[in-house]
Order: sequence, then C-alpha cells, then structure tokens
Amino acid sequence: MLVSIKILPADLEVDLVKLKDDIQSALPEEVKVAGSRVEPIAFGLNALILQVILPEDRGGDLERLEEAIRETNGVGETETLMVSRV
Repeated sequence: MLVSIKILPADLEVDLVKLKDDIQSALPEEVKVAGSRVEPIAFGLNALILQVILPEDRGGDLERLEEAIRETNGVGETETLMVSRV
C-alpha cells in the first residue's frame, strides 16, 4: 500500500530534512519511504509530506506506522492524506 502522510513539525525551528531522516530510521523495517516533499503551510511553517510503502498484507500496521511517526522527536501533528494500493 502507498500511504501519504502530512507531518507538521513541533515548531518552526525543526529541520525538516533531519526530521525526515529521523522518521525514516524510526519506521518499522518493512516500511520504505518512497518519496517526500516540503509543503508550505503559512507564515514560514512548512509540512513534510511523506509517501511510504507499507506491505499490503500488513494493512493493520497503519496504526503502528502513524505511532512511530508521532513518537519521533520534532513531530507536532500528523495527518494521513491518502492510502492506496500500489
């Protein structure tokens, strides 16, 4: 499955490149980052949009994926934007 997640940093000082690397290392082994981009929100605040590939037979692991991201230092809020079959 391809999952697209919007990640808002905890504050403006968070380096989104480092945050992406930190999230990537915190993800379960079977989850792969397929892409990322920075999306401007407002007043200098940017969101990190991650596209990750989650094995379809482990679809229930979406909650575990979101939890791993939320627990990463520097993450403020997350929002799952899209879930699709690859």
